[in-house]
Amino acid sequence: MFISGALAILLAGVFVIGSQNRMFTRTYRLQAQFPTVSGLLAGAEVRLGGLRKGTVEEIRLPADPRSQVLVTLSLDAATARLVKTDSVAAIETEGLLGNKFIALTFGSPGAPEVRDGATLASAPLLDVSDLIRKTNAIMDSTQSTMKHLEASSAELATMTARINRGQGSVGALLHERTLYDSLSATAAEAHEAMVHARSGAAAFDDDMQALKANILFRGFFKDRGYQDASELTKWEVAELPAGPPARTFTFTAQALFAKPDAAQLKGRKALNEVGAYLEKTPFTLVVVRAFSGGKGDTDANKLITQGQAMVVRSYLAERFDLDDAKLRTKAMGEVTTGEPGQGRWVEILVF
Repeated sequence: MFISGALAILLAGVFVIGSQNRMFTRTYRLQAQFPTVSGLLAGAEVRLGGLRKGTVEEIRLPADPRSQVLVTLSLDAATARLVKTDSVAAIETEGLLGNKFIALTFGSPGAPEVRDGATLASAPLLDVSDLIRKTNAIMDSTQSTMKHLEASSAELATMTARINRGQGSVGALLHERTLYDSLSATAAEAHEAMVHARSGAAAFDDDMQALKANILFRGFFKDRGYQDASELTKWEVAELPAGPPARTFTFTAQALFAKPDAAQLKGRKALNEVGAYLEKTPFTLVVVRAFSGGKGDTDANKLITQGQAMVVRSYLAERFDLDDAKLRTKAMGEVTTGEPGQGRWVEILVF
């Protein structure tokens, strides 16, 4: 009786441990490479669509300093229909200080499925400690700048008080050598303060670009209509083909987007007509061009047209049965001639 009970407990323990380690589940292996894993451990979860669907089987150091850390993943066989060759692996953190895990993105519908042992593309790791170090450096620079400004303000207040008390004339003050030196030093400090401020702003912008890909802060950027600024030019074509297009579709930005200067799509009905036409019409290339007109900041207009062209292309590629390799974009930025409608518009050229 005692032996039977012990065997039952042992078998139950083996079953529980085996289930947790996916010993009784059909699996396949994939690999991903990272410059650093920064706290990721073997046995960590692999998540697909936010659900645990595998584990980190092995983490191997590179044989060459120029190579990257190799991470081997063990995934449930049922996920093979969702993980495609264009899926991306990223190291993410539960909360600010939680455990590290691997997050996989779904592949696009038209991409081929991965094979056992394939290597996935990886996203750069944004570690919270790196972010804190950069933020501290910016704060130190800002505090130093404020001290310079406070000292400069105190000197200016002292000089103003002397003038208000009638101590000397303005001409005498302007020709006083010590005051000249003080004003020169103040001007130099003000210039240095501006340099620090610009440097801090640039560093902060770099941090914001990195944060866009981090799961903790994605919601902050949703209003822009796109997730990652680095993807805006992924499908951009350098030059248009020679000769006129077979057909051109033209839409005002107001007809396609929630706001003319945003990239949040609303005019899907009009694009559905374009998609239906492309599905039944042979073509060699389709180029989505976005124009901004001449109003506003030049750099901002360029970014907006990149985002609008990318959003229209993505909608056509994902919604319709088209060869996405033949769907390209071209951000035209500011164009002040031939503006239809409100000055922002989109053209879809079919070659």
